[in-house]
Amino acid sequence: MKTVSFINYIVALLFFILYSYQLLYILIPFIKKSKPYKNAKLHRYAVLIAARNEEAVITRLIESIRHQNYPSRLIKIFVVADNCTDNTAEAARRAGAVVWERFNRRKIGKGYALAFLLEQIERAYPGKPFDGYFVFDADNLLDENYISEMNKCFSQGHRIITSCRNSKNYGSNWISAGYGLWFLRESQYVNRSRALLGTSCAVTGTGYLFHREILEQAGGWKYFLLTEDIEFSVHNIIKGEKIAYCESAVFFDEQPTRFSQSWYQRMRWTKGSIQVCRKYGLELIKSIFRNRSFSSYDMAATIFPPITLTAVSGTINLIGAAVALSSKHNMVAFIQSLGQSVLNAYLMFYAIGLITTITEWKHIYCPAGKKVLYTFTFPFFILTYVPITIVTLFKKVEWRPIEHTESISLKEVRKVSD
Repeated sequence: MKTVSFINYIVALLFFILYSYQLLYILIPFIKKSKPYKNAKLHRYAVLIAARNEEAVITRLIESIRHQNYPSRLIKIFVVADNCTDNTAEAARRAGAVVWERFNRRKIGKGYALAFLLEQIERAYPGKPFDGYFVFDADNLLDENYISEMNKCFSQGHRIITSCRNSKNYGSNWISAGYGLWFLRESQYVNRSRALLGTSCAVTGTGYLFHREILEQAGGWKYFLLTEDIEFSVHNIIKGEKIAYCESAVFFDEQPTRFSQSWYQRMRWTKGSIQVCRKYGLELIKSIFRNRSFSSYDMAATIFPPITLTAVSGTINLIGAAVALSSKHNMVAFIQSLGQSVLNAYLMFYAIGLITTITEWKHIYCPAGKKVLYTFTFPFFILTYVPITIVTLFKKVEWRPIEHTESISLKEVRKVSD
């Protein structure tokens, strides 16, 4: 059992060494503030929405886009109804979007849907009429000033921009709150700190903008892994692109509320990270030294160690549990070692969740009691990544749509608070 304890200690030490710089990320927003953007030039944008059986929610997103404090003549909304079996296409058309339907059971996933949509736009709207492309999921809602704020950032010369991700159903249960708190932490204590330090951020699935030139230089949309967002980020960071963060551009998305749904979604994210490691890992490591790129190190630290170290630690502890069954003494020692590791991890994630909850209190839309309660459940949500990671290593994972049902307006989201 001493071996298991030693390995757990080494894993914890490696985590600290690799992620100690993120302690600085937590401090940066308290000692350095963002500078306001200068006057912005108006640009013309295409909004890209990939939707699969999203009839229940897509109208709300399109309405929030059409009610932006930005000239409507400069915004064109495009939807790909991807392998839909409901009335997503009709609902999107009625709401005012240009819609194409796609039916392909072989090439399944958001990356393929976006590639199809961009190809259709290029054919139907020749002459490069759009300066940039927004990407949203059908369940999203946009703050009224979202596009205006992103345009200010875009006007400073940034070619890829991500934004602040909030949740429209934070208070549903501990699962949705776990997602919501993690995304707020990622926005405000990772991407914002990266931006303040002048290093690259990363896009996370939805709520981002990229310049037309990014698409042209890549020869079209070429990101088809299970986590096309991570692939997009890594590919562009390797090429030396700096992804910006616009903290004043806020959008809301719906989080899963069922553990089975969350389990499979996070399995896909984990498997997608493994795919990115295999495809880009060597180039990403090379770029750390070739380009002296901290952004490349930051991205590598984000996707490599969690998978590897979690899998190693989890496997060793499983073996330790099997060995511990051989004697009462071993079992007691194993339980003590495992308990200490879990407690340390719980306290670390609780601190992260607590800091985020306190500083983002006004931006978390649920009753005060739930805000406090979910700081205690947040570590459990994160710790479920351990079995998810281990299972993912041995299981085939395919893209699967997430059901969305929260058809509420931005006004209704903001009412759900103390």
